[in-house]
Amino acid sequence: MSVQNLLVELFVEELPPKALRKLGESFAGVLVDQLKAQGLASSESKVTTFASPRRLAAHVTAVAPQGADKSVSQKLMPVSVGLDASGQPTPALLKKLQALGADASAVPQLKRQMDGKAEALFYDSTAKGATLVEGLQKALNDSLARLPIPKVMTYQLADGWTDVKFVRPAHALVALHGKDVVPIQALGLSAGRITGGHRFEAVSATVSIPDADSYAATLAEQGGVIAGFAERRADIERQLRDAAAKVGGGARPIEDDALLDEVTALVERPNVLTCQFESEFLEVPQECLILTMKANQKYFPLLDAQGKLTNRFLVVSNIRPQDPGAVIGGNERVVRPRLADAKFFFDQDRKKSLESRVAGLDKVVYHNKLGTQGERMERVRAIAKVIGAQMGSDALAREADMAARLAKADLLTDMVGEFPELQGIMGGYYARHDGLGDAVAAAIEDHYRPRFAGDALPRNDAGLVVALADKLETLAGLFAIGQLPTGDKDPFALRRHALGVVRMLMEKDLPLELGALVTQALGLFPQAKPETAEQLTEFIYERLAGLLREQGYSSQEVEAVLALRPQRLGDVAKRLAAVRAFAALPEAPALAAANKRIGNILKKADKADPHVNEALLKEDAEKALHAATQQIAPKARAQFESGDYTASLQTLAVLRGPVDAFFDGVMVNAEETDLRLNRLGLLATLHQAMNRVADLSRLAQ
Repeated sequence: MSVQNLLVELFVEELPPKALRKLGESFAGVLVDQLKAQGLASSESKVTTFASPRRLAAHVTAVAPQGADKSVSQKLMPVSVGLDASGQPTPALLKKLQALGADASAVPQLKRQMDGKAEALFYDSTAKGATLVEGLQKALNDSLARLPIPKVMTYQLADGWTDVKFVRPAHALVALHGKDVVPIQALGLSAGRITGGHRFEAVSATVSIPDADSYAATLAEQGGVIAGFAERRADIERQLRDAAAKVGGGARPIEDDALLDEVTALVERPNVLTCQFESEFLEVPQECLILTMKANQKYFPLLDAQGKLTNRFLVVSNIRPQDPGAVIGGNERVVRPRLADAKFFFDQDRKKSLESRVAGLDKVVYHNKLGTQGERMERVRAIAKVIGAQMGSDALAREADMAARLAKADLLTDMVGEFPELQGIMGGYYARHDGLGDAVAAAIEDHYRPRFAGDALPRNDAGLVVALADKLETLAGLFAIGQLPTGDKDPFALRRHALGVVRMLMEKDLPLELGALVTQALGLFPQAKPETAEQLTEFIYERLAGLLREQGYSSQEVEAVLALRPQRLGDVAKRLAAVRAFAALPEAPALAAANKRIGNILKKADKADPHVNEALLKEDAEKALHAATQQIAPKARAQFESGDYTASLQTLAVLRGPVDAFFDGVMVNAEETDLRLNRLGLLATLHQAMNRVADLSRLAQ
């Protein structure tokens, strides 16, 4: 056999749709990596992944029938153990050589090399390259063992005795090297060239794959299956667009990558059909209808050119009958009760006001250590009251307080009980129905924002106040009782909450100080320990640092700014811009290094007040540095206080010459105490002036 392309397929029962994409990528990825590790595939080999509801497969180019032989150097034992005083092999060495298929004749060829502090004996040999059968068997075993399987099931083989554990029962294994079957085994199956096609639309019950390269084409022609996940997904997208275009009026299917992936994992031969429902259901908020169609039925609702829901929706069928009427009618019948339920919930919920539901929050447990949703609501109101007072008018404070009081009331509605994802959204609809006004309704709807990375922030100030208060209450409460995230586990989404706080403070440039917010929120929890405030503050700054690095700032720039723990997060972007501009100046490296040196000197000093007695200045260099500092520092400070951080740092760049001259000609740690303290005071004054915008020492290489 020569170098040829390889095809491996495992044919199974329907795989978990939400996991299919990752299963396919893992199956192919591990398989090709193992083949390369054994020298059966090279760096030039290309892998194509296939994943459909009932198969995982990989096509690998340029696979050799046998790997190249390898030279192996194996450590045997220390020389003192392997050879006696006269240099003859000991029984221990001979036994070791025998185990390796050698004898005493190999002793003269053994190499002596230092291994740590002792000299050891090494045996050089040639390991024969793995055959394709051996290598592929190992690669397949590893690939199956490392699949990210959500849940394993146990089933019996046809013999009725043997149990197998896998994600779903497997029915066929295909392994072809070119046209030849590779005789490997897995999950009680022996490899061949026979697989299964579409359950209903294959030409025959079984499909024979003639060679590795004709796999996808043969399945498409005879099996009625588009085997590639990406190809099937692209075909669905194209059909969705075409079907929407036929509806007209600028109609477009809702965009949802997760839904598209899931539907791609549910069908092998996609066929998009257009269905409709009664227009009367459009009286229900479109979020409810969209959610029930997507979550329960895997349908694609159609929106009009203005983004409003229409009474048309698209179904991705797995069959292509000549007359699709029965399929369309069946899906329309199925969706109607779902929409009727949503309309019933909406109508029933509006019979009671949000205000009338507030008392019921006292009966809903939020957390066994943090009380009820009613108690939580009062804490959110308390935090919102403080934030609202700092942000503006009495009208804002009243709107925020009302929104905070009613924000959780929709948890007791039938609609949110059925669709928890709609909490907040339904509260906004019900608030408008209750006549509470758009400002309060929008604040209630938005108080969970941002829900995820990239999500929009609340639309109005009342929404910002309540959203901040809600997230701070969550963070403070859970930190107070020690429920901190660990590793990749964050069951209460505290990282997301902290990132939401950061984004609102930064992007809206709110006149609020982070430390004060944390202190105020933790003050509502008697369980909080003295160190909790520092823990929570540090946690929020870590999220801020990560966000800034994602935005393209370097670690040095981020560390320089955040080292000072700026309290107004709206200033952070301006500080970073100033640091970046400063770092580009020719004086920057020397000043950063000097700043680092000054910082280290001051840390070791017993006392370093930023105060200078001019009468104690002796050396010309220290006099010049003091004069320059007296001239430059006030100007830089004024620019800093006016918010012109870039100008402030660039003004300080003038100090490079005097600073260099000072360190070249002045002994800071003079023997005379007064002289030493005065020089330390000069450095402390300089250090204070240089580090208002950022800790410039963090820029030092």
